[in-house]
Amino acid sequence: MPTINMLSSAHKVKAQGVLSAYIEQVHLVEQGLKDNYTVTINRFVPGDINHYHTIDLKFFLSIPFAKRKGTTVAYVHFVPETIEESLKLPPLFKKIFYAYMIRFYRSVDHIVVVNPYFIDVLKTYNIDEKKVTYIPNVVSEERFYRYPEDKIIAIKQKYSVPLDKFVVLGVGQVQTRKGILDFVEVAKRLPHIQFIWAGGFSFGSITEGYKELKKIIDHPPDNVKFIGIITREEMNDIYNICDLMFLPSYNELFPMSILEAISLKVPVLLRGLELYRNILFDYYLQGDSVTDFVTIITAMQHRGEDYDTWCENSRKCHEFYSERHVLELWQQFYNRISR
Repeated sequence: MPTINMLSSAHKVKAQGVLSAYIEQVHLVEQGLKDNYTVTINRFVPGDINHYHTIDLKFFLSIPFAKRKGTTVAYVHFVPETIEESLKLPPLFKKIFYAYMIRFYRSVDHIVVVNPYFIDVLKTYNIDEKKVTYIPNVVSEERFYRYPEDKIIAIKQKYSVPLDKFVVLGVGQVQTRKGILDFVEVAKRLPHIQFIWAGGFSFGSITEGYKELKKIIDHPPDNVKFIGIITREEMNDIYNICDLMFLPSYNELFPMSILEAISLKVPVLLRGLELYRNILFDYYLQGDSVTDFVTIITAMQHRGEDYDTWCENSRKCHEFYSERHVLELWQQFYNRISR
């Protein structure tokens, strides 16, 4: 039976999308393709397919040896543009790191992107479009699902969230590109609504905008709770206590948090970024300014017919990204590239 060697060090940085995507993809393939492939994790001996989830130097150095045994795949979770707005790096280090990143992607036989928008981005770095395949992220319905009402009440009490308030949730690393400043400004204009942000400084003080954001987290408005980094095992609790997910990011790939939220039929409000159009279709609420966001949240807070419609849209979007559908894409891909 052919082997797929999954290679990753994403576990070294907690509460980041790459780790979540890695966990879900490996679980999906291990369970869904166990009759077709043997999956190994960070095995020194190359497999028939060597699937690189992170771009460690040790992995880069292993690529020529892996090609002798089988084929190589890089899973692209980020490109220089997304790093640029996430981390504050010294100019020389940044130049070297970006060049290394692109060289890693060029070195493998195949590339999988989590968003079709990034196919064109990679082409600007002279990466052949023919070696790039789009396969979206996925989340397990066993991990992310709706709780009964009594359990939801207990979780709200645990986090001191008023039972009668409309709850707006943001999820992700605390970074400038995530739109944290707009998130807080919207909250200030809607003092009767509870805002919660789950996530923290996964990369510490090198996070872009760290000083300014740290002041906000230490002294947030009364209706905003920054609850810090939440383990993946506990994140379903957080989705269950919210009424709306709000991510005003300025730059993204394919946030795992969106897939997690729509698993519970939670409506999603996003900035009108081009990259969302081909992956979320018309199933999400969108705005381009603080005023837009305030208007939309105000309309949703009454949980009327419009709110129910957007809950249903989240359900429809979730169906498109079902485990069954994404597993089929992975099976087709692995079958195609197997030697």
